[in-house]
Amino acid sequence: MHALGPGPELEAEWTAAGLRLPDRSAIRRYRLERVRSQLRAAGCDGALLYDPLNIRYATDTTNMSIWTMHNAVRYAFVATDGPVVLFEFSKGEFLDTHSEVVDEIRPGLSYVYFYAGARSDEVAADWAQEIVDLLAEHDRGERRLAIDRIDVGGVRALESHGVRLVDAGELMEEARVVKSSEEIAAMRCAVHACEAAIAEMRAAFEPGVTEMALWSVLQAGNFARYGEWIETRLLASGPRTNPWYQEASSRRVQAGDLMGFDTDMVCAYGACVDISRTWLCGGGRPTPAQHDVWSLAAEQIERNTELHQPGASVREIVERSWYPSLDDYNCYTVLSHGVGLCDEYPSVFTRERWGRTGYDAELRPGTVMCVEAFVGPKSGGEGVKLEEQVLITETGYERLSTYPLELV
Repeated sequence: MHALGPGPELEAEWTAAGLRLPDRSAIRRYRLERVRSQLRAAGCDGALLYDPLNIRYATDTTNMSIWTMHNAVRYAFVATDGPVVLFEFSKGEFLDTHSEVVDEIRPGLSYVYFYAGARSDEVAADWAQEIVDLLAEHDRGERRLAIDRIDVGGVRALESHGVRLVDAGELMEEARVVKSSEEIAAMRCAVHACEAAIAEMRAAFEPGVTEMALWSVLQAGNFARYGEWIETRLLASGPRTNPWYQEASSRRVQAGDLMGFDTDMVCAYGACVDISRTWLCGGGRPTPAQHDVWSLAAEQIERNTELHQPGASVREIVERSWYPSLDDYNCYTVLSHGVGLCDEYPSVFTRERWGRTGYDAELRPGTVMCVEAFVGPKSGGEGVKLEEQVLITETGYERLSTYPLELV
């Protein structure tokens, strides 16, 4: 899949749209150096990565990403000063030969109960020995290993060898937060693909269509354009739009209903495109209540997007943000969040949530943020979900998503 790429037809479509195709080798080299820079700063000898998104970031390789998210059978060792060793699942070594940043491919060894059963501890001991040997061979003297996902048996097996474990979550999020120009080129192609799929769903948006049928059109468009998977299935219509987070159902959308959706797509080149729109079904004019709630959501998007500037702090965005009264309206989980291979750091919460979950950070050029709004009256009635994807630049911001926000 990665060796063949999107194919000449899709590449021609992007080129005709004025988009530059990304240099994927440059992306691999940039990302690996970002990981190693974080490992050096944390005093780690290397990282052991199980999360498919982190493996993708460090190696640009995949193998059944959704399945391996919940089955710990595939992992990568990244030495701070040494090789990248990919431990592949089920004789899948041939899947990774396109990536020049991978120095060695070995068969993976899984000690999880699904695979090892009653021999889990025994297999974990063998697994740990191989990791410890790699660590010793490329030891910088710290004997510190960053790891993102690990079971208790793995922790015990590594610690029995005196390995000091460090949470790789923070390191990988920090590595991924600033995108290179080539990563942005890839994301532009992904946004174009996503919005083409949205247009196809719009063409199918007629009274009587089911929510699931609409969702299937959107996802077919993603997969046909080099997309990889979906993170959610958030699409709701009519009374199901408020509160938010209803997933696509068998309900038929009626003329005069609002229908909102959140793409949550892992699209071309593995780039996440996370935008939301809400439409009025059947044409005509929205009711005053529908127009009012849409106007509030659109105003929230417009005013809060302006706050996303280089050097702005999360705390500053929270303090200056605008959104309808939470006494009267249901709102979204966050005001904005980072995005890259998936939803990423940082997350910007409302003022009301700051004391419990808020944290400060600084927006840097090269960070991509999704600015969110959901507005639904607590007294009842339909809600509106909107979301824009924006790039933080050296001088301000640029909207990467271009599909109109309007209801009709």
